[in-house]
Amino acid sequence: MSAHLTRIELKCPVIIGAGLAGLSAAIELSPAPCVVLSAGVLSMSTSTDWAQGGIAAAVGPDDDPELHAQDTLAAGAGLCEPAAVRAITSAAPAAIDWLASVGARLDRDQNGELALGLEGAHSRWRIVHAMGDKTGAELQRAVAVKAKSLPSVAVWENCWATKILTEDGRAVGLEMDTPGGRVEVGATRIVIATGGLGGLFEHTTNPLSSRGHGLAMAFRAGARLRDVEMVQFHPTALDVGKDPMPLISEAVRGEGALVVDETGKRVIENPLSPRDVVSRAEWAALLDGHKVFLDAREALGKRFKTRFPGIYQICADAGLDPAVDLLPVRPAAHYHMGGVEVDLNGHTTVSGLYAIGETASTGLHGANRLASNSLLEAVVCGRNAGAHLREVASEYEPAPDINFPYQEQDEEAWNRNPTVAKVRGIVSAGAGVLRSRATLENALDELEPYRNTNAGLVATLVCHSALQREESRGGHTRTDFPQTSEVAQHTCVSIADLDGIEQ
Repeated sequence: MSAHLTRIELKCPVIIGAGLAGLSAAIELSPAPCVVLSAGVLSMSTSTDWAQGGIAAAVGPDDDPELHAQDTLAAGAGLCEPAAVRAITSAAPAAIDWLASVGARLDRDQNGELALGLEGAHSRWRIVHAMGDKTGAELQRAVAVKAKSLPSVAVWENCWATKILTEDGRAVGLEMDTPGGRVEVGATRIVIATGGLGGLFEHTTNPLSSRGHGLAMAFRAGARLRDVEMVQFHPTALDVGKDPMPLISEAVRGEGALVVDETGKRVIENPLSPRDVVSRAEWAALLDGHKVFLDAREALGKRFKTRFPGIYQICADAGLDPAVDLLPVRPAAHYHMGGVEVDLNGHTTVSGLYAIGETASTGLHGANRLASNSLLEAVVCGRNAGAHLREVASEYEPAPDINFPYQEQDEEAWNRNPTVAKVRGIVSAGAGVLRSRATLENALDELEPYRNTNAGLVATLVCHSALQREESRGGHTRTDFPQTSEVAQHTCVSIADLDGIEQ
């Protein structure tokens, strides 16, 4: 790329984000052309890479998609969209077949059948996994290899999208930062697949770069966001002083591990309760001055190393042996159930703009995501978006292959940014596991100077929406409104609802 090139005109879709959702869309789009923007080197530092437990699908002999749908609806605490839930859970078995067809090495038993795990709030063993506890990394590897093999997919690495360009209410392109400077891209359709916002919290299991910038771009472009306050806190982040915090998959509790305090007393009787329930129980214990641990000694013991090799190594690096040691844990921001409001093909409320994966709100997760439904949504809705874009591909033309210079990613530098560090502290204090009008209003006041940054804007949207929801439901707990309202309603926000936001 020459240094003077500042605008590129494309006649094909641009997919912002190279995780499981974005690459699934690109593969499904083939043979129609597209560009995939990867913030770094393809297949590195995505949230998909970090997913341990697996992908939920009703593929067992005692299971069916309707049971999967019922479990999802129950976990979602009234905010799921039933039609979306049933469409996605019905597509799950085919999604597993598709992943295998693109090269994902799924774990199987001695008879060649898929090995299935159990996780919280599932009524059946339906968690398909790969490489033990490295499911996300294996799925990401498979789709990255497949996408790179397709001549229709142009992967532009080291490109960071910063703004969606619009004309007359329609998305027409984007701006992006590259090692060679800022570049403007004209495009027919834009797909946002940038992941979640867990990095905005001081305790998180997400990459620190997962700070909701896709939400900020969509919001500034005029898209409607839904249920932005719904953040899921994973109850078993390993509390050993690391940022981000290492995750201990829910699958460990599926194998019988218990959540206990320093005296050995159970913090919660059923460790496979929904994540919000377990997180609140742990938070209460921490507030009472207790320490919280995951105890896998009896349930797994020496089997831990072979069943969960990746997690075992994480523990070993921290000087812990799960076969003999209690593992210190605490709740940490893990997954964003809210997002850009979309249909099942990824359409947002802005023409030409799509969103898929954790950035999107499809109606699958409601107020509390059922374990391992996230990778499922990424594949199913990524493929849906790709198929839709392929069907309207008559005007597409191939994109050029452009190699932007390699630039090493420095997440610690991002965390050292004083504005981001300040925002993390504010949103963690104001919109953590327990919230109230006082904490949220204080957070909004403190966020005022930062609202024109992406981090400050997204934090403001979380706190604003949490203030509007005067009840406790799923992952959202208001200490001043502890009851759940009889009627479940979404919170929605668009740029017209907030003053003083630069576009």
